Amino acid sequence: MEYSVLEERYQLSIGRIEGIKEECAAGRTQAAEYFEKQAEFVLYLDEVRRQLAEEKEKGEIPSLEVLQERNRRLYEDISGESYEKSFANPSVTVRAFGEEAGRILSFLAAELRGGIAYVYETRMEEWVPCLEVFIEIYNLFEAKEINEFTEETFMCEVKEALYYYVSDYCDVTVPRRVREQVDPSLDFAVRIITESDLSDLRYLYLFGEYITDSERRIAEFLNGLPEDTVEQMASVYTEGYRRGFALAGIDLSKKKTVEIRYNIGFERIVRAAIRQFAAMGLSPVLFRAAVGAANKRQHLKIGYYGAYANKQYEYDHRFDNALFLDKAFKERKLSVLRVAYEELKDLAAVYAGPAVMETFGELPFSYEDKPEAWTLSEKQKRLSVELSAQSAQIVNQYIRGEERSFTIISWPIPEIGSRFPEIFQETIRLNTLDYEKYKAIQETLIRALDEGCYGEIKGRNGNRTSLRVAFHELSDRTAETNFENCLADVNIPLGEVFTSPKLAGTEGILHVSQIYINEVEYKDLEICFENGMTVSWSCKNYEDEEANRRLIEENLLYNHKALPMGEFAIGTNTAAYAMAKRYGILNRLKILIIEKMGPHFAIGDTCYSHSEDVKVYNPDGKEIVARDNECSIRRKEKPEEAYFNCHTDITIPYDELAEIAVVGKDGRRAVLIKDGRFVLPGTEALNEAMEDI
Repeated sequence: MEYSVLEERYQLSIGRIEGIKEECAAGRTQAAEYFEKQAEFVLYLDEVRRQLAEEKEKGEIPSLEVLQERNRRLYEDISGESYEKSFANPSVTVRAFGEEAGRILSFLAAELRGGIAYVYETRMEEWVPCLEVFIEIYNLFEAKEINEFTEETFMCEVKEALYYYVSDYCDVTVPRRVREQVDPSLDFAVRIITESDLSDLRYLYLFGEYITDSERRIAEFLNGLPEDTVEQMASVYTEGYRRGFALAGIDLSKKKTVEIRYNIGFERIVRAAIRQFAAMGLSPVLFRAAVGAANKRQHLKIGYYGAYANKQYEYDHRFDNALFLDKAFKERKLSVLRVAYEELKDLAAVYAGPAVMETFGELPFSYEDKPEAWTLSEKQKRLSVELSAQSAQIVNQYIRGEERSFTIISWPIPEIGSRFPEIFQETIRLNTLDYEKYKAIQETLIRALDEGCYGEIKGRNGNRTSLRVAFHELSDRTAETNFENCLADVNIPLGEVFTSPKLAGTEGILHVSQIYINEVEYKDLEICFENGMTVSWSCKNYEDEEANRRLIEENLLYNHKALPMGEFAIGTNTAAYAMAKRYGILNRLKILIIEKMGPHFAIGDTCYSHSEDVKVYNPDGKEIVARDNECSIRRKEKPEEAYFNCHTDITIPYDELAEIAVVGKDGRRAVLIKDGRFVLPGTEALNEAMEDI
């Protein structure tokens, strides 16, 4: 679309919204208050847009105080206690307008908040339609006030307007999201990172993301580190990425782009990583976490992002797609996705995969499960699963699983407490542990595991876990293995051996007293398996059992009726466990580190999802043959039944672990871990880190 046409539409919209603000200022109804509040936000964004254009033209950055005030005003409506009065809060709008209209108006308020990203990145093709639908909804309310519509007709018109806003502009929003992933010319964030003076913290406010003391403190801390330390931190991350390709036998030289995901504040490491990736022939692609309902995945943030202005806000809007998700929308989105990838197929072919930097240290957050928020119907849950599966099939046609890799690493943030500098230095040590030492110990574990037909895992200290995990049969133990020796490559820090279990014969109870997964804390989580599939689940987050069941189904099962056990692993990073206990931060760690601190079990796809046919070898030369299970093998005949497009790890900590044993064909048991300590000969050195706990 021509920029001049968009600009004309934009100016017309802003003029009309100025009128709406004036018209509503004299009103005393809830609707007048709602539209006045949204109009004020839009008009402030217009003011910010003009300021940004002027600052760019002059090549100037305002003072820190001006930037902080701008940032505060952009996010004040949903931050802190303000959210309890915000129309972006579905509890507020439902109370004011009733369930149906209230949910719709809360959805619209959330969509308008996406304007922050659109204005900072000059994405007018997405912002203008959003403004136009806001005006359309206001006009419908105005018509209702003068009795042009019955209530039923009015609600139909409102829902239809928003449905077609999302559906019609899919051909803009979805291709943009695809392009962001593969096109390095979309370099908004890259330019900020590579061209800014990172010692001047004003740069943090150039992204348009919410910035708190935490982002400022981490940037200041990194600025105080020696250059060689920063280069080493980046090198662990980039070298792990390179090694992932080497171990999988994938030619990295054929790739041209690497996707970087990270939290704002870590730009000094990211800048060093960009230089190091450039030496490998890779250009960076960085995209902001999705802001529109058409592209969001529940409350999860995928991309780069700043602080959460309000986690409850994100959670309340995780199923806003319930407003428009039907079969027609699913088919339209898939069609647009297919066309977008076909148009960008050359860029998609040279995309290497994501390099992810996570953070840990924030206080665990207990979400409120609000009845006023949008929820998916049973039919929509099925459509959501189908859309996810079919989207993944399209993506894999253009970005083939066997031709890409990834890496992931985690760093602490200042919220972890007063000993943050110590914990950060300890994390650097964890991310650079002795490769050769762990390789040898984990080879010892794997040799013992490969002698067995299945493993037995039992809990203690109130942990009710009692599991039997079946292993695939090996044809030649001298050349084959079931378990991967996971060292510091794609998954950092090192410290696990893992396999894709055989589903038949895998059964029992998995229980953990407390765990934090994908921004949600679970209490007394219990999942039961039969023939490797989940058959029941529960937790104790809420008094209402139905609410607990729904929490797990939505956030761990992703609305699937059942999921397979896609992975069984034994974590060996006792140094990480000792650090967590010593600093009292066990409940602050993300799953990336927690999974190395005991046995863990993933529900969903295997670790080799979409790349099962790529031969993978351990450092000792043995091929890892357990890359498939009874679900993933269906990809050869029915690919739509093979994958679940999720993989969620659940870990039992050492202090809740009574025993891990491997059982052979003759019934003999070899105990690997007893009462939280490694007892298999050749692995005792792993206990040294835990001696001072």
